[in-house]
Amino acid sequence: MTKPLFSHILVAITGSDASIAAAKYAVIMSKLYRCRLSAVYVVDTATIRQLTLTKIFIQEESQEYEQSLEANGERYLSFVEELARAKGVKLDRTMRKGAVYTEILKAADEKKADLIVLGGWERDRSARDIISHAHREVMVNAKCSVLLVKEPGIDQLYKHA
Repeated sequence: MTKPLFSHILVAITGSDASIAAAKYAVIMSKLYRCRLSAVYVVDTATIRQLTLTKIFIQEESQEYEQSLEANGERYLSFVEELARAKGVKLDRTMRKGAVYTEILKAADEKKADLIVLGGWERDRSARDIISHAHREVMVNAKCSVLLVKEPGIDQLYKHA
């Protein structure tokens, strides 16, 4: 008997429409292939720190922004958890702080994920934005396979799964 292609999927959540589509895709895969599913949201404290050092943010603004990102992360993770629960999939959710790609890779290693699922680039986003940079770094440096979701019909697939 051969080993399955993957037994633990990690999906990166940013709150973008693309990451929610990736979460739906990961939920479907987890259900179909009966594998574990984890979701990670990263509070980008590395960028906040950089903005503070360059005097774009003052310390109080940095703290407020970080708290806002944490609250958003909790909402997004709760939403993804509900998506998973609706399909009978158990979700292990994690919020981390640091550089986005570094923390996604660390989470994948710690959880022994054998597949990382990322949302595709959105049409109205710059190819040079922070999320795009993080995605490239994950794709280049991951020790496991990486799937970039660009499925236009994900809502229908999720509905019927």
